[in-house]
Amino acid sequence: MRLLEVTIQNFRNIIDSTPVRIQDDITCIVGKNESGKTAFLHALYRLNPARQNANFKVEDQYPAWLEKKDRMRGINIDEFRPVKASFEISNEMINELEKQFGPGIFQNNILTLERAYNGTLYYQMNIDEKGAIKNLFQDLSFTRDTRAEMSKANNIVELKAAIEACKPNIIENEKDQESITELTNRIKARFKDKDVKKSIWDKIEPKIPKFIYFDKYSSLPYSVKIKQLLEADPMSLEDDKLTALSLLRMAGADDEYLLNPDYERRKRELENVANALTTDVLKYWSQNRELRVSPDITQRTENKNNGTTAVIDELKIRIWDNKHALSLPFNEHSSGFQWFFSFLAAFSEYEYSDEPVIILLDEPGLGLHGRAQADFLLFIEERLAEKRQVIYSTHSPFMVQPDHLERARIVEEKDREAGSKITEDVLTTDPDTLFPLQGALGYDLVQHLFINKNNLVLEGTSDFIYLTIFSDFLKENKRKHLNDKWSLVPVGGADLIPTFVALLGNHLDITVVLDSRKEGNQKLGNLSSKGYLKDKRIITIGEILTKKLADIEDLFNPTDYLTLYNKAFNKSHKPQDLQGEDQIVNKIARLEKIDRFDHGKPADFFLRNKAEILTQLSEQTFSNFEKLIEQINKTLGK
Repeated sequence: MRLLEVTIQNFRNIIDSTPVRIQDDITCIVGKNESGKTAFLHALYRLNPARQNANFKVEDQYPAWLEKKDRMRGINIDEFRPVKASFEISNEMINELEKQFGPGIFQNNILTLERAYNGTLYYQMNIDEKGAIKNLFQDLSFTRDTRAEMSKANNIVELKAAIEACKPNIIENEKDQESITELTNRIKARFKDKDVKKSIWDKIEPKIPKFIYFDKYSSLPYSVKIKQLLEADPMSLEDDKLTALSLLRMAGADDEYLLNPDYERRKRELENVANALTTDVLKYWSQNRELRVSPDITQRTENKNNGTTAVIDELKIRIWDNKHALSLPFNEHSSGFQWFFSFLAAFSEYEYSDEPVIILLDEPGLGLHGRAQADFLLFIEERLAEKRQVIYSTHSPFMVQPDHLERARIVEEKDREAGSKITEDVLTTDPDTLFPLQGALGYDLVQHLFINKNNLVLEGTSDFIYLTIFSDFLKENKRKHLNDKWSLVPVGGADLIPTFVALLGNHLDITVVLDSRKEGNQKLGNLSSKGYLKDKRIITIGEILTKKLADIEDLFNPTDYLTLYNKAFNKSHKPQDLQGEDQIVNKIARLEKIDRFDHGKPADFFLRNKAEILTQLSEQTFSNFEKLIEQINKTLGK
């Protein structure tokens, strides 16, 4: 079961988030401080928390400026539902349920959950109750009058009443009596004393993913009283103690292992835990490869109030640094390392479990160096998102993946009445909100320019999106794709390409791909004649399509691009509506009676829905992009 969409309302500074689409693997919530990122995660966590010490509190979480007003309007705030989420039920689960309740009972595979401030959980599924009742009659024979009477039932309660009403009329009909008995047994076996939806819900509820929430307050304490922590009610534990409990469970904290009086048995288990954690630390912590986890158990005597004494077993975490030949208590290392190590400990409890969970990370790795944040992104990619959905918030450019901008959701706080809004649209007007995305792209650009020799310069992000998506798809299908040596560099417009080439053309191998225009590309031609750029490394879309005028969008079959445009702008234009022989973007603009439309919006829609769209495109479109890619690859080394 995977999370599809989330809506948060009247929770802290979020009045109405509008539906937020969640990626299948990783979703990155980006925004500046106090924008509403944490509020979004807190509300979602409380929908179905893995750690049961999280509840809604009206007095702390309902927007203060609205609370009095809404109560005066007669709204029962305790019953208000601040979080709503849609899940997709897997085909495997539906097949399993239909084996028990009969085929065709699900009208779709969407489950919607809502939780109210008072803690009540509401669910909604599109179940065909009439179909479920009809399935009960399979292979049963009734007289026409008996079947007609029972077929009027719309639910299990009505069906039971119909059975009772029919019984006096079938006393002498042995066939009906046998079928009625079998039908009654089936109702009891499938539904007991519940209705159809409740019976199905009881099977689904244990398989709904729980949410794990982790933030800076979840860091592991240096010293843990083992027995006291194991005997405590998890509901009463703070987040740091819950992380410690995860570590103890990983270590098999019971009399057989950590509490075993035999020193050798206890030490062996500690070494096993140390080895497992050290392996993770060394793989994903590039800042210092000389560290080793060194847990130990100490015993001390503690005086009780009644005059007796007790032996207290404490687990202490130390980190051995081979570079400096010393060990330090865990809590004397950098805050970034403490956070990273603590998360490894907390996640260990769920990594090999079959329990379905969704991981929520609030500002992960905030105390980490930029390179260490990249290490943690690798950990998210390789270990967390491999089997589970991950949603994390950040305002750090180093926690945004430039090659996966489709994962980004932008959080921006408007005025008080509007509250925080969360959107996939990166065309926000607030530069502070966009800074993490701009910073990530800028850092990635600089890294590529000074590390890679072969740079493919593109006009803008639309060209970048189209080329990378088509190249990846063609590669998967064993067709011509971009050589791995290329580094793609969108410079932000055709007018900036000559400046870019003039500044860096003497230092880097550059190939330029650009649209064909009436005015030509005189500046690039001049730079080529001066030796900044080899003539053969200028590729125009027109030469690929053998047209005088052509843009990147003209590589699409006209019907394909118009379909993409219609979906992006919610239009319904037809190919026959387009007039003229010039570029398709000009044809659409004329049809809309505007000078120009945002070319980035269809590209962004393509990026976020590529799996669906790629299967619908014509061979002509793939062939055109393949020709462009083939021409680009020919310029390598020229």
